[in-house]
Amino acid sequence: MEYGKSKDKPLRNSFGSFLHVVAIQAPPVLVRMVFTQIFSFINVQLFNSLLLRRERCSFSNGEYIKAGLSELEQWCHDATDEYAGSAWEELKHIRQAVGFLVIHQKPRKTLNEITNELCPVLSIQQLYRICTMYWDDKYDTHTVSSDVISRMRVMMTEDSNNAVSSSFLLDDDSCIPFSMDDISKSMQQVEMAGIELPPLIRENSGFAFLHQHSD
Repeated sequence: MEYGKSKDKPLRNSFGSFLHVVAIQAPPVLVRMVFTQIFSFINVQLFNSLLLRRERCSFSNGEYIKAGLSELEQWCHDATDEYAGSAWEELKHIRQAVGFLVIHQKPRKTLNEITNELCPVLSIQQLYRICTMYWDDKYDTHTVSSDVISRMRVMMTEDSNNAVSSSFLLDDDSCIPFSMDDISKSMQQVEMAGIELPPLIRENSGFAFLHQHSD
C-alpha cells in the first residue's frame, strides 16, 4: 500500500507511514481497531484542551485544528474503510466544537440551531463552556447572544436537579475492545494438506495435531 507524500501534509504522511507498517503485520480488523482507538484518543485530548484552556478556545485555533482535521479526513479516505473503518466518527466531539469556533455570526444563532444542527453531540454543559470561553483573536467577532447563554444556564440548572452529570470533560477510555473470534475470522485459512513437515516436528509428540492436517 503506497501513499503519495507531501511536505505540507505531515500529519497525513505520519499516519500513512504507520498504516504501511501495521497493514503488513496485522489483519485489517485489528488495524481498524487500532486506528479507531487512536482517533478516539485524539478526540478526547483536543476536545478537553479546548474546554480547559481559554487561549485555545479561539477562532484562529479553531481554524488551525480544522486544517489538521481535514488532513485526517483525507487520510481516512485514502486508507479506505478496510483500514480506517469508523475512525473518522470518533472525532465527532472535536469536529463539532471546531465547527462552532469557526462559524460566523454566532450572535444570530438560536439555541435550537446550536444544539440540534451545529453541535448535536455536545452536552449543554460543554456548549456553555465553549460559548462563554470563546474569543476571536482574528476578526474580533462575538460569541452567542446573552439570551442563548441565559437559556443554557436554565437548562444546566434543570439537569443538576435531575441528577445529570455536570462534568464537561470527556473520559479517556484507552481500551481497545475486540475478541479473538474477530481476529480468527479475519485470518486467511492455510491449507496444510501436502505440506512436508520437518523431521524435528514430526518426531515431536507436541506437534501431533499437525500430522493430521499434513497427511
